[in-house]
Amino acid sequence: MILAGAVGLLNAVPGLAAPDAARSAAELRAQGLAYRQQGQFEPAIQALRQAVSLAPEDLPGRVSLGWTLHLARQDQAAAAALTKTLQHDPFHVPALNALGIVYLMNDDPVAAAAAHSWAAFLAPDNEIPHYNLSLAWQRLNQPAWAIASAQTAARLEPDNPHPLVALAIAEWSSGDQAAAQQSFQQAVALDARYGNAEFLNFLDEAGFSSAQIALAKQLLAS
Repeated sequence: MILAGAVGLLNAVPGLAAPDAARSAAELRAQGLAYRQQGQFEPAIQALRQAVSLAPEDLPGRVSLGWTLHLARQDQAAAAALTKTLQHDPFHVPALNALGIVYLMNDDPVAAAAAHSWAAFLAPDNEIPHYNLSLAWQRLNQPAWAIASAQTAARLEPDNPHPLVALAIAEWSSGDQAAAQQSFQQAVALDARYGNAEFLNFLDEAGFSSAQIALAKQLLAS
């Protein structure tokens, strides 16, 4: 009801002054994020689209729309929204991070590597692109690059087990089984759940492909 009322008001007053439009966009964006938090993706997308139309230069708002589309499994639309964001500013790291993840989780490691490489160049202390680059390089049979990226991600976020698991499968792919087992045990030391093969299924939510999850399970059992 709140969203419908807000949208109706905006439609009734097409000539909003810039400060009013910005304020209304902020309110719609907050509503959209609240809907997203509740798992109500369609009203969230509706609100966020309206916010973008009112404040098209607000890049975080565009990224929020793109990421919400991704969470709603509308990845083609998500990629389009995030690409439009980068047309406004090709140096916007949050948009690059999000777009790279969308590509990675849709099994396009080449596009993911391109987006994340640019993000890592622009923000070298940003853990997200290094971690996802590791997964992309491993899929592209570039274990040395995957290892280097995972090591950087693990250094930048030492309390996160995901980069260590990514490092482990990259080392395993390179043929260094001893290093892979050591890295995997470091992940287990951070979070004992990673010692449970069933728990590893949840790595798909962290960007791992089914083949990479199977490799992690193989490593765990070795």
